[in-house]
Amino acid sequence: MSPPVAPPGWSRWLVPPAALSVHLSIGQAYAWSVFKPPLESALGLSGTQSALPFQLGIVMLGLSAAFGGTLVERNGPRWAMTVALLCFSSGFLLSALGAFVEQYWLIVLGYGFVGGIGLGIGYISPVSTLIKWFPDRPGMATGIAIMGFGGGALIASPWSARMLEAFGGDSSGIALAFLVHGLSYAVFMLLGVLLVRVPRSDKPAESGPGVLAGPQVSAKQALRTPQFWLLWIVLCMNVTAGIGILEKAAPMITDFFADTSTPVSVTAAAGFVALLSAANMADRIGWSSTSDLIGRKNIYRVYLGVGALMYALLALFGDSSTPLFVLCALVILSFYGGGFATVPAYLKDLFGTYQVGAIHGRLLTAWSTAGVLGPLIVNWIADRQEEAGRHGASLYGLSFAIMIGLLVVGFVANELVRPVDPRHHVPAPKEAAHVERQQSESA
Repeated sequence: MSPPVAPPGWSRWLVPPAALSVHLSIGQAYAWSVFKPPLESALGLSGTQSALPFQLGIVMLGLSAAFGGTLVERNGPRWAMTVALLCFSSGFLLSALGAFVEQYWLIVLGYGFVGGIGLGIGYISPVSTLIKWFPDRPGMATGIAIMGFGGGALIASPWSARMLEAFGGDSSGIALAFLVHGLSYAVFMLLGVLLVRVPRSDKPAESGPGVLAGPQVSAKQALRTPQFWLLWIVLCMNVTAGIGILEKAAPMITDFFADTSTPVSVTAAAGFVALLSAANMADRIGWSSTSDLIGRKNIYRVYLGVGALMYALLALFGDSSTPLFVLCALVILSFYGGGFATVPAYLKDLFGTYQVGAIHGRLLTAWSTAGVLGPLIVNWIADRQEEAGRHGASLYGLSFAIMIGLLVVGFVANELVRPVDPRHHVPAPKEAAHVERQQSESA
């Protein structure tokens, strides 16, 4: 499938809506915690077991983005969005079958493995295209699109909760909810497939500096630089801290206040998940746009340093006040989302636009690692604490302390980031010839 080239006069502002249609759909992954309690009840699962589809989905997101990044660069955004549509929707249909016949491994295979491939390819599908359309404001451009991924649960969380109320929380009701999700998201993602365009070769963007200005580093060479691996650590630590709350958000807030005079209902817990998604979504564009003004390193100092402070407040005072718990969680999730939205621009600053999509895909293996670490730390420790007879906020004290330590590690890694040594840069003539060849193939 050849990437569709924008005709003369085509507005670059049509690219973000195309990206949003895909990212809002695959962002449903952040609403997985709504399905955890009914799955645990219907299929007799533990908290660790019910997290497995989500964990595998995030692992496959990073792996498919890493291995598929070069294909996305070569085949263009329409091909990538089509693959994402087919995998993500098929994953839900397989999960629906698994829930209906009460075979949990089918849900893990469908949502986690097949759907996770759709997550990865869909996530990186618009990134390099957006940076080429908006070389003057890369943080803002990628933030607009990636905020859709953060906001997916804002729609999916209450929608899923209402479907489960209407269809029932048994295996048949869960299956029907999965089926509706799969069909609905297929239609919505198709809008992005039909709308997306790549810039014309003679006019890469409407304004701003040329897309090939500054240092340019290939994806292969980027892996040989310390900057790539330092950013890998930064992203992994920031994501682990955020995803630890997000994946278990609904049961976590219920546990925290179960022994207090202000317990949190199931409906309110679902609303909390939606609220976290709103922070995750809105602050992606806010923080990434701010990074265009104050720089990427400074914005990550905020994400990691203040994030550690928020976790400390949760550990010490989280169960004393529902508003305090919600506020700290919202700040952590805003930094989590902001980190995702800012990292493509950070990569562009360090490695240029030459193969930024492929480099971004490889960096997302950090997300795969964090997708296992975050839920595993929180769920495993909570399960062990519950077996020891503890309950309420005490289920999470140790895991929150671990998160603080991880954020400090990420802070130090960010401080060590320096400009890429010129010996890693792609020679200008070779780079120009390569880009010219890619553009002629696209046309």
